[in-house]
Amino acid sequence: MSRKYFGTDGVRGMVGEYPITPDFAMRLGYAAGKVLAARRGDGTHAAVLIGKDTRVSGYMLEAALQAGLSAAGVDVHLTGPLPTPGVAYLTRALRLSAGVVISASHNPFQDNGIKFFGEGGLKLDDAVELEIEAELDKAMGCVSSEMLGRVWRVNDAAGRYIEFCKSTFPNELNLRGIKIVVDCANGAGYQVAPHVFDELGATVVAMGNHPNGMNINDKVGATAPEALRERVLAEKADFGIALDGDGDRLMIVDGKGVLYDGDHLLYVIAKFRHQQGQLNGGVVGTLMSNLGFEHALNKLGIPFARAKVGDRYVLEMLKQEGWLLGGESSGHLLCLDKHSTGDAIVSALQVLAALQLSGQSLEQACADLPIYPQLLRNVKVRKEFDFRASLTIQAALVEAECELAGRGRVLLRPSGTEPVLRVMVEADELALTERWVSRLVDVVSEAATSVV
Repeated sequence: MSRKYFGTDGVRGMVGEYPITPDFAMRLGYAAGKVLAARRGDGTHAAVLIGKDTRVSGYMLEAALQAGLSAAGVDVHLTGPLPTPGVAYLTRALRLSAGVVISASHNPFQDNGIKFFGEGGLKLDDAVELEIEAELDKAMGCVSSEMLGRVWRVNDAAGRYIEFCKSTFPNELNLRGIKIVVDCANGAGYQVAPHVFDELGATVVAMGNHPNGMNINDKVGATAPEALRERVLAEKADFGIALDGDGDRLMIVDGKGVLYDGDHLLYVIAKFRHQQGQLNGGVVGTLMSNLGFEHALNKLGIPFARAKVGDRYVLEMLKQEGWLLGGESSGHLLCLDKHSTGDAIVSALQVLAALQLSGQSLEQACADLPIYPQLLRNVKVRKEFDFRASLTIQAALVEAECELAGRGRVLLRPSGTEPVLRVMVEADELALTERWVSRLVDVVSEAATSVV
């Protein structure tokens, strides 16, 4: 059964345009509340945690969700601004029925979204999301006055999450003598991330920590790391750590100003755990994970599997395989022995711990990781265009795969949000990558504009 509202990461869109409107948010809160109340089944109130990032629209959506949940007879606990993984942690720690995050992650402030965590801090199952969608199509009601949900503020939500993050770092280690620039992306981590590294002993320089409701991810954070690189060099810092707007995506810059993405950082953690006999299985990446990353893991004898793009699918495959470590090159990293979801702060601490315990720099730890040149191009196509039905595209793909066999990869993937076909090529030589991405873009463009 296909979803009508939920995407791979909840409901998302531009604020003021359906479905990111106050009336939809209230109906969504009511529908989710009805499903959660029915699943509780013991006559007691279900309870939900709501956290958000720093977008100005978060106040509006929070109030609407709160009203809908209360009307369904569900109690609500509000955290205020808190990273997505912090909401997942507190949902589990407080033994609540669900957690709700109001955020559009790395998107600009004009966008927002609503996503859910179930009991235990795991992303809500598909079956539950479908139940909520079915309830959304029904008329909204309201429980009797004595059954209305109550609302509380969670005392020191940020402080509780700070202590949790610190607990994932080895007790015998500290960060004394290390200078770190922490870029909070003017997002949900601004009250949390600098304190975690400071309390572990680092000298911290914070940036992107003055949100105004409209500057989230604006030329700062994991999706715009150039400002962090410049600040690291200016401060003569040892590391720069960048979060995205909701605190689940990570990039790191070393003291030389070199940027390390999710593939690099996942490799550092995986290699160290493998050497210590602590990996417990293999590593899950995605269709966009670099082929050099896969080859480097293979040389170490570490099993590797690719999931569809999206940390949701990485998590599903990790659970399916019984493994603990996975992630995306974009910086979503999952260490399931530390947290139930991707967490930029926790992942950064795993990288720093691996470097300390191995006695290596980031450059040394990644020296045997060849990152192949990878190019991604978006080609505009008709909304109904099916590239699989084009004989010319399929012939070009076969030709490309034959020439790139063992040396590279080709991936054609329709966008889930706009009428474009994403063309990705990577190979061990830049010239080969450029030649094939250019060729495939031309072939796709011609096929997409041909009269059917």
